Amino acid sequence: MFGLLAAISDVGTILFMVLPIVGSGLLALGIYQVIEDSRKVNRRKLMDRLKGDSRSRSAKEAASILKRTLDQNQSDELFGNLIGKLSFVPKLQTLLDQANVRWSASRMIFNLTAMAAIAFMGLWILHFGIFAAVGCALAILLGPIFYLSVRRKRRMGKLTNQLPDVFAMMSQALRAGHGLASAIQLIHEQMPDPISSEFGQVYHEQNLGIKIEDAMLAMADRVDSLDVRFFVTAVLIQRQTGGDLAEVLDKIGEVIQQRIELFGLVKGLTAEGRLSGWVLFSLPIVVFLASMWLNPGYAKVLYTDPRGKLMLGLAIGMQIMGMAMIRWIVNIKV
Repeated sequence: MFGLLAAISDVGTILFMVLPIVGSGLLALGIYQVIEDSRKVNRRKLMDRLKGDSRSRSAKEAASILKRTLDQNQSDELFGNLIGKLSFVPKLQTLLDQANVRWSASRMIFNLTAMAAIAFMGLWILHFGIFAAVGCALAILLGPIFYLSVRRKRRMGKLTNQLPDVFAMMSQALRAGHGLASAIQLIHEQMPDPISSEFGQVYHEQNLGIKIEDAMLAMADRVDSLDVRFFVTAVLIQRQTGGDLAEVLDKIGEVIQQRIELFGLVKGLTAEGRLSGWVLFSLPIVVFLASMWLNPGYAKVLYTDPRGKLMLGLAIGMQIMGMAMIRWIVNIKV
């Protein structure tokens, strides 16, 4: 009886420590999501107009013929069907595709959740403390996603910087008498990654019998870049109405080159604000760790006293919210 009461008391203590932190984090995440959604309304409308409704259901299914496949047994498919119903799984799969990581999003979520649960239970059983267990579990869950986000951002930035050269090479190939498929093959063979792999997938899909328009629309959905969407839209219009595609590509390449230069200028002007944001975000963490090292008795009030735990959870939430606000201020869309 006493053991059951002690276990219930331990669970209550854990919830009392974890819930304020989780609540503050969810509040900050909600505010950040509202701000991001309000900023992306115009871009979403433009992307919807460029996407259009030209792709039928059969075309969408055909354009995914070369998507990554995994050898899964029935239990893997069951886990995939269950986890795949979550709303954020398609976004995670898009992140994996844009980072050029051939993983399944549902399987990745299952593996990370299992590893985080095992790590949490192991550290809790070994009496490492609730903060160490929760921190390790969160690191296992969020660490790979953060790495994929950084990798995706670098890859998409490199792809965007390659677009002016791609359009120049395609326009020269078209003027030399090559067809659109041959120009795409030339990009695949002559240009480095990541643009080579994306155009290579388009070329292989159209070789397998998919319409080149559907293959290019699939690339636009996969890359999710406004510049690539402009290029695909221009190609589709030219295929339907005719015209000088080489001249159109030259114009698009000039516009994208000017956008890249303007983006570099804006990034340089906002560098001070971004650095200030990181300094303000990391300074309280450094001060807290220094206080724990120099004067543990003074700092331990924040994680031993109930009021200190509540203040610590609120501080973490406010830190996240402040960082999100600074990023929103300095993140100027070009």
